[in-house]
Amino acid sequence: MRGCELTAYMFVWDRYRLLELPWDSAWTWWIVFLGVDFCYYWVHRLAHEVSFIWAAHQVHHSSEYYNLTTALRQSLTQQFTSWIFYLPMALIAPPAVFAVHIQLNLLYQFWIHTELIKNLGPLEWVFNTPTHHKVHHGRNSYCIDKNYGGILIIWDRLFGTFTAEKEKVVFGLVSPINTFEILYVQLHYYLYLGRRSTTFKSIGDKCLTFINGPSWKPGKPRLGDHLDNPKLTGQEVPHYPNWSLPLQMYVIIHFLLALGTYQDVFDNKMTLSQFNMLGMTGYVLLTITSMGFLVDQRPRASVLEMLRCVLMATMQRYGYMKPLLPTLAVTTQAFVSLSLLYWALRSFSQMFSIRKKTD
Repeated sequence: MRGCELTAYMFVWDRYRLLELPWDSAWTWWIVFLGVDFCYYWVHRLAHEVSFIWAAHQVHHSSEYYNLTTALRQSLTQQFTSWIFYLPMALIAPPAVFAVHIQLNLLYQFWIHTELIKNLGPLEWVFNTPTHHKVHHGRNSYCIDKNYGGILIIWDRLFGTFTAEKEKVVFGLVSPINTFEILYVQLHYYLYLGRRSTTFKSIGDKCLTFINGPSWKPGKPRLGDHLDNPKLTGQEVPHYPNWSLPLQMYVIIHFLLALGTYQDVFDNKMTLSQFNMLGMTGYVLLTITSMGFLVDQRPRASVLEMLRCVLMATMQRYGYMKPLLPTLAVTTQAFVSLSLLYWALRSFSQMFSIRKKTD
């Protein structure tokens, strides 16, 4: 989708540009900086005010913590729509300058996902800071649909969407998802919108379910009024399953092994066949899905993890999976074999216990 964004941008630039700002002028870089940030404000605002775009963006807000890992909790589908809003920049801004600023805008927003940095004094008037973005991630009523800025907070001050921190911020979605299953986190809101639209009789209301705000209902304003949102007590705690330390260590080690496979795919993507690329990508997705099942302690987690370990052992056997370090090759193979044996025994044990109960 990044390729789609840049290709579409270059298409508009080549055929429809109104003027050609010189790429080596400092004025060009400053103008594009402001233009990209302005476009981001509206991309971000509409991601909160249009339900089918919010279905993608809610992934980023689903964390009940506010730290640097929250910045990395990104949507699988948001890039399908966000690139469209930057196309007006192609009327004046060279693609190379735009490409730099779109990345700069994204990278800037990484560091503001933290509670460790407090008030930055006069910088708070102009820049989006951790204190401003902290409010944006809150599910308190005063935090909802506020502080959309990327690098600059001036757009929120200009368009009336700015608010300062007033009381303790409770992070996460209005209705917490309480799961670590990645596919559910990514896609559940699309399913919710589909179910919700079926509760309305008129075709117009069914369509408005996807176009209006997440809190909208027939008879309410376009963005809804948030009156039906769960009330906060200030005593809310993040969802944290009670799982053992050995299981935590197991998940961490297997996540690191999957991360190594991902890095291997990334390094060799130009030489791998489509079959190998899709197979290794599928393995990575299966791994983090299975890890989510284990963290949530789902009843079927044992069977899924056993099947994943079978696939993992097969990939090791045929050289599609490398150890994190060459010196750990034998240790990694042994660890995978033990993992497979453990989950196989546990799966069969669960099957026998279910049969005994039914008998």
